[in-house]
Amino acid sequence: MAAAPADPASGASLARGGAALAVILLALGVVGTAWATGERPTLAELETEIICPTCRTTLDQSSSPIADRMRAFIRARIAAGDSKSEIKRRLVAQFGEQVLASPPRRGFNLLAWVLPPVGAVLAAALLGVLAWRWSRKRAGDGRDGEHSQAGGGLDPELERRLEEELRRFEV
Repeated sequence: MAAAPADPASGASLARGGAALAVILLALGVVGTAWATGERPTLAELETEIICPTCRTTLDQSSSPIADRMRAFIRARIAAGDSKSEIKRRLVAQFGEQVLASPPRRGFNLLAWVLPPVGAVLAAALLGVLAWRWSRKRAGDGRDGEHSQAGGGLDPELERRLEEELRRFEV
């Protein structure tokens, strides 16, 4: 029995399917790495996310004794196998929520996460509307300017006064 000739369209769809599979596998690899980081955090990661209660700067910028003790605590918890969220939870229990560099995404603190993007979108929309109105107004002024240069756009009273003034200078 003879084999059916290969359809070029099915080859293209197979190539697209292979590319989609490669993208999915790559995405899963990236997500897996992110999950692994959450499971085994590094001191450097946590130093940028925790604030020293004494100097009110992140741990990576602080050299106070309490910051040194917090770093030692974080190293010990990493060695014990705690995840990033567990370490943060213990620090919050000891020092309060102000020890976190970014507010938690719940309750009233959610406003700190929601308001900046909403404000940026509203500001962009307002600027867009104002620019559109300004450009429409300018386009209208351009037509009026052309019309007035042709001589028909002046107020009749103003045009009469202009004619009188010009006649005075002609004599």
